[in-house]
Amino acid sequence: MTTIDLASKYRSEFPLFEKLTYVNSCSHGALANSVKKSFTTYISTLEEKGSAWNDWVTQQEIVRKLMAQFLSAKPEEIAITTSASAGINALATSLNFQGKRNKIITTNNEFPTMGQIWHAQESRGAKVIHIPNNADLTVDTNSLIDAIDEETLLVAITHVCYRNGVRTDIQPIIEAAHKMGALVILDAYQSVGSLSLNVNEIKADIIVGGLQKYMLAVPGVGFMYARGSTTSALIPTVTGWFAAQDIFAMKIDAYQPAAHARRFENGTPNIAPLYPATAGLELILEVGILNIEKYVAEIHSEIRAGITEIGGKVVTPIDSKFHGSLLAVASTDENAHVAALEEIGIITSCRDGNVRISPHFYNNREDVKKIVDGFYKTKSLLKK
Repeated sequence: MTTIDLASKYRSEFPLFEKLTYVNSCSHGALANSVKKSFTTYISTLEEKGSAWNDWVTQQEIVRKLMAQFLSAKPEEIAITTSASAGINALATSLNFQGKRNKIITTNNEFPTMGQIWHAQESRGAKVIHIPNNADLTVDTNSLIDAIDEETLLVAITHVCYRNGVRTDIQPIIEAAHKMGALVILDAYQSVGSLSLNVNEIKADIIVGGLQKYMLAVPGVGFMYARGSTTSALIPTVTGWFAAQDIFAMKIDAYQPAAHARRFENGTPNIAPLYPATAGLELILEVGILNIEKYVAEIHSEIRAGITEIGGKVVTPIDSKFHGSLLAVASTDENAHVAALEEIGIITSCRDGNVRISPHFYNNREDVKKIVDGFYKTKSLLKK
């Protein structure tokens, strides 16, 4: 089956490429014309209605339904949050660490949010255990599974590591956790929009992420999927009026959280970013995540081959089972390297001694050539 040339079809929607070679989607997606236009739609609600609460609440429900569609979930299983942190924090307050089950198993590939929030629960009785990585930076799946026992309350894992692009083999971990009666939260921030995420296949109990990266939106909108069959008994103590069973009942004499995932929401949502969130989701759904996954895998492989050929060291595993669309190249000075590439019009980012390259469906083969040429011109900063 021939891979669709997505860049030739959609690249004109992203004016940024008229000026730059942009491969930093792991930080923020390139701005699409439709996303830019969505801000005008929001401004018009202010100009025409002032306080357009019906419009704004409706917009949040549109985002909820689109996010559910993307994840193959039910809308009532989706909470719209301000960030991944907001969702994880809400979950944390719903957990009881005073009983026999007080252990949280996590990995060394997590984003700071995941580690910090769970360590913050130690004052409430949580015991946090980090599983060391293998030499190739992948999660030691066997050691993690061995650590899950009757005292394990939660397994907290990332799908794709933000530092190095390593992808976790999540299915055996999820199965092992469930077999021992533990819940699983999956941080999908670096995979949502670049990899297929079907909750009926993944079977994690909680999935969190945000929409500013591969989902093409802007900061301020996150999501939290909560599987109804395994999380219905979890009631957060961090709350707000948008988490209530009836938002407009305005009750102050009782705590009556929504029966579904909306109970993990909080106060007034970030209304303005809901509009670009809608536009970004609509575009991603139009392009098709399976098309994106296949197309970007080829771009990813071509960039890897080019950088390897000029003597660069790609620390991201080559096996597609263990990497996302983020490619990490070892550097002797990652900050100087990113700056040098920017000087010649190539936008990347860095973490943990690596330059991060994260192509998306709007990148093309000309970008691949420019990236490889850029690393050749800056090869004095490549770590062998």
